Amino acid sequence: MLSILLFKLKKGILIKMVAQKLLAYLSFSSLRYERGGFGGGAGMVNTRWVEESRDEEDWSKPTPPNERLEHELFSGSNTGINFEKYDDIPVEATGNNCPGPIENFHDVDMGEIIMGNITLSRYTRPTPVQKHAIPIIKAKRDLMACAQTGSGKTAAFLLPVLSQIYTDGPGEALQASKASGQQYPISLVLAPTRELALQIYDEARKFAYRSRVRPCVVYGGADIGQQIRDLERGCHLLVATPGRLVDMMERGKIGLDYCNYLVLDEADRMLDMGFEPQIRRIVEQDTMPPKGARQTMMFSATFPKEIQILARDFLEEYIFLAVGRVGSTSENITQKVVWVEESDKRSFLLDLLNATGKDSLTLVFVETKKGADALEDFLYREGYACTSIHGDRSQRDREEALHQFRSGRCPIMVATAVAARGLDISNVKHVINFDLPSDIEEYVHRIGRTGRVGNLGLATSFYNDKNSNITKDLLDILVEAKQEVPSWLESLAFEHQHKNSNPRLYALCSFKNSQYITQREWHVGRDRASLSDRKQRGRPVVCFDLEPWT
Repeated sequence: MLSILLFKLKKGILIKMVAQKLLAYLSFSSLRYERGGFGGGAGMVNTRWVEESRDEEDWSKPTPPNERLEHELFSGSNTGINFEKYDDIPVEATGNNCPGPIENFHDVDMGEIIMGNITLSRYTRPTPVQKHAIPIIKAKRDLMACAQTGSGKTAAFLLPVLSQIYTDGPGEALQASKASGQQYPISLVLAPTRELALQIYDEARKFAYRSRVRPCVVYGGADIGQQIRDLERGCHLLVATPGRLVDMMERGKIGLDYCNYLVLDEADRMLDMGFEPQIRRIVEQDTMPPKGARQTMMFSATFPKEIQILARDFLEEYIFLAVGRVGSTSENITQKVVWVEESDKRSFLLDLLNATGKDSLTLVFVETKKGADALEDFLYREGYACTSIHGDRSQRDREEALHQFRSGRCPIMVATAVAARGLDISNVKHVINFDLPSDIEEYVHRIGRTGRVGNLGLATSFYNDKNSNITKDLLDILVEAKQEVPSWLESLAFEHQHKNSNPRLYALCSFKNSQYITQREWHVGRDRASLSDRKQRGRPVVCFDLEPWT
């Protein structure tokens, strides 16, 4: 009995000693939270956040490395880079006192953390948009940038913004968060879709590696409770879709009082999707600092009037940056347009897939959700490992489909327009427009899923009579990108252009033949020109000759 009492006494003393040691450790280190990687969002990715008297530490100094996390973030590789051709893209920057471009990343001081992560990312030199955008943003200027899709826009704003956060530290945001329980991000990135938001977030994790900055992501269609719990662990850079961010603000989870950097990515897409009221609510009707007090950057593939109005309202003495023709395609993408009747599309698709190989990542675009499901079922029955993504699929299904596609387990993905913008899957070899879109901007964004950041890609589009409304614009895109143009497409474009006057008359030759005037008409079909003569009695006219349109 005595031995048992002595054992319990010793055990109690031991527990007390351990508790004292633990309390001493916790007083030295306020919080240490580890889940294996930076950031978070819906419990989807591993995170590692270390907060040790953050407000007293030097945010410009890197934290110790984490080999497992480093492998997770930087194990991907870029192949097929064609920077020599990429450097030929014209760039125009307009605005007062515009900073000059850089030629390499060492030309501007972005600090030890950023330069280390650039090396880990195997970035050898900046892309055209990065050459100009990085010094502009580092000079604390507002920016409106129009650049070809897949041009490296994400790194163009993340690198200088994070660099500046590391230099300046958290400021008052950290103390305000501790006092109120709200999170006050220093930087906010708005994106139109959850896929693009997750993609930007993944890039932010890379460039926040070994820093004290914690990126977070919030988007609709996922468990909001999990996203709230993730935010409560700390948030310095927030990537968000507009609708979910408004929800978080109304719940009192996010405050924008200390937001120094605002980025609107794919701004034209956000307006197309009807997000302008939410964007204006976030920027103009809450606690976000006004323009001039914050730095604002807008990135868009096009520059329509609606985007110009948004830039006028949100930006202060901004610099306009145009990389390539606004809304154009990259010459790194080989574009092919083939005539395929609706009834022949599936068999033609099988021929293409067999020619390129089953293991090449291929993205097939269709117009409808029903069409996506039907085509996926057809390819599966034909023995192809494939998946699909569209708006009716759950968020979990969409994320799983993207994971299977990226990993190569399902190298063929059938998609509707929900995946047409923003997705950055670096090794997509072939984009197939099984159904062409109804407008040329959508075409540009679709084929931009291949040939990204200097990589080479192939885009094949099935064309038939249903696509006549896009003919002229499609021809212009092919000509500008120096692509091979089918003769039948030139003919149809000419026909479409002149349909209001005489849709079947392409060249008219009148010549005198005795008492008749013969009018010779050239009619152009899809693959050949046909000739017909029409005689009519009348006064002889002066002869003239026109070359037939072929």
